[in-house]
Amino acid sequence: MSQHESSSAAGTRRPPTAASQAHEHLLSAAAELFYREGVRAVGVEAVVERAGVNKMSLYRQFSSKDDLVVAYLKRSHDRFFQRFERSIEKHPGDAAKQLLQYFEDLAERASAKDYRGCPFVNVAAEFPDVNHPARQCVTDNKTKLTARLTELATQAGATDPSALANALALLIEGIYAASQTYGPGCGPILAAPKVAAQLIAAACPQAPAQQSAP
Repeated sequence: MSQHESSSAAGTRRPPTAASQAHEHLLSAAAELFYREGVRAVGVEAVVERAGVNKMSLYRQFSSKDDLVVAYLKRSHDRFFQRFERSIEKHPGDAAKQLLQYFEDLAERASAKDYRGCPFVNVAAEFPDVNHPARQCVTDNKTKLTARLTELATQAGATDPSALANALALLIEGIYAASQTYGPGCGPILAAPKVAAQLIAAACPQAPAQQSAP
């Protein structure tokens, strides 16, 4: 596309509406506050103030706080799998390396000072009622992750793909927990890629030996 065509295309784009801007501001504010402080601890007033809109704008966009929480989790779900896919894209066609790469990237992410663990784990702890809409979001995320891990384990030649996927899912949950109990960059987090490499090597006897990053 030429510069003229690009300019013309840009000129035909519709500017965001006030409603869409309010929706994005509210969702971004909720994501920041819910992740950092917890869903139960954050009231709609705090979200509205952080977003720079009035309360009426919130209820025009979201029917309730629960509706806002679900929107936050759906966006978290999308962003989680965007990061997941970016990790595995680093090793096209090599599922064993793709699995290991994800653990190396997760260990790095979980070592950031502002890391607050998995938003789905956090929400599950705050909402014990399994019938709450937020808990369905948790189930959807974890179910898709397990399915994706199973798919990669199958491609890697695991003798029991489901067993490997479950073991790796457990290790992922351990990284989330360790980041909040032992702290970011702790020993258990740094050990996780090596443990993942051992699990993958044991489950995929035909795969070449993998070396985790130092």
